[in-house]
Amino acid sequence: ARAAVASARDAQDMGGLGEAEGMLRLGLGNLFAVAEAYPDLKANESFQHLQTRITTLENTIADRREFYNASVNTNNVRIEQFPDLIVARLLAFKPAELLEFAAGETADVDMKGLFQ
Repeated sequence: ARAAVASARDAQDMGGLGEAEGMLRLGLGNLFAVAEAYPDLKANESFQHLQTRITTLENTIADRREFYNASVNTNNVRIEQFPDLIVARLLAFKPAELLEFAAGETADVDMKGLFQ
């Protein structure tokens, strides 16, 4: 899943990036579900550090997604407004694609449901 995210990012495929990140998020949810079943692993200092690191990364990624979409929105508006549209047309600027996710990809993982 991590390789799919990197591949989509390198190809600048925003739709594929959303799907790949959804798969990565699901895999991380499964990892945490396994950890719930093993109290020794859950109490392990290294695993706790990993959990904290992943949470921090998820928050950072969410912030970057917001920043990206805000930047794309600003770009798309400015290339349609005068006088910026003159420069945009001369330099052949094109509207950029927003990074969008399905509702299921942004919802929290139901840890109880994974064990039922």
